[in-house]
Amino acid sequence: MNRQAQSAVLFLLGASLLHAGTTDLYLRYVKQGLRPLVLVAGAVLIAAAVATVWYERKRARRQKQTDEHAHPEPRVSWLLVLPLFALILVAPPALGSYSATRTGTALQEPLAYPALPAADPLPLSVVDYAGRAVYDHGRTLRDRRVRLTGFLALDPDGTPYLVRMALNCCAADAQPVKVALTGQVPPVLQPDTWLQITGTYTPRRAEDPVNGGPIPYIEVTEAKPVPAPKDPYDESWNN
Repeated sequence: MNRQAQSAVLFLLGASLLHAGTTDLYLRYVKQGLRPLVLVAGAVLIAAAVATVWYERKRARRQKQTDEHAHPEPRVSWLLVLPLFALILVAPPALGSYSATRTGTALQEPLAYPALPAADPLPLSVVDYAGRAVYDHGRTLRDRRVRLTGFLALDPDGTPYLVRMALNCCAADAQPVKVALTGQVPPVLQPDTWLQITGTYTPRRAEDPVNGGPIPYIEVTEAKPVPAPKDPYDESWNN
């Protein structure tokens, strides 16, 4: 790969990052707050590509003046094309039920339990509901109707879970937080279907069959399918 080809690869890779950062594609890879870094990385790669072209033209002129001979570039540099193909050709789906049922719940005790608004039903994230239900024993959830949104997963014995994949940084470290469903659960459940459920707190608990972690239940009073959200990951974990 000569310098011109290298600069073309750098330019296309930078343009791909800028495209991902200016659309919702980047959410398949990193959390929402990292969008500025994705855009900066794309801009830096494009600047590096332009600088490479400029430097190569200067070197070519110098070689003509001194009759120097260019040395071939190492072939291993063609590996730079692989991440470019990954960005352009492969838009990975968000992690779903397959990962959730093979990974133990990552629920962690919240640092605090902020006061909840008076909405009815009360919209909560799966992570927030699970943390309050398990570690606060549902004190802030009693006598409240809550609304959760997540995708469906079924454990080996058929227990339905409402799941969101929580992440710290990027999709590579995403881990599931699960809420088990009881009550008026739809009779036909398709894994990876996104549901919006309305229900009430119940003290019932289960142990995750993968790691023994706590999984709270919710008593479902209403459930309806919804489109997958723009950002499929829950970023409230560890915030």
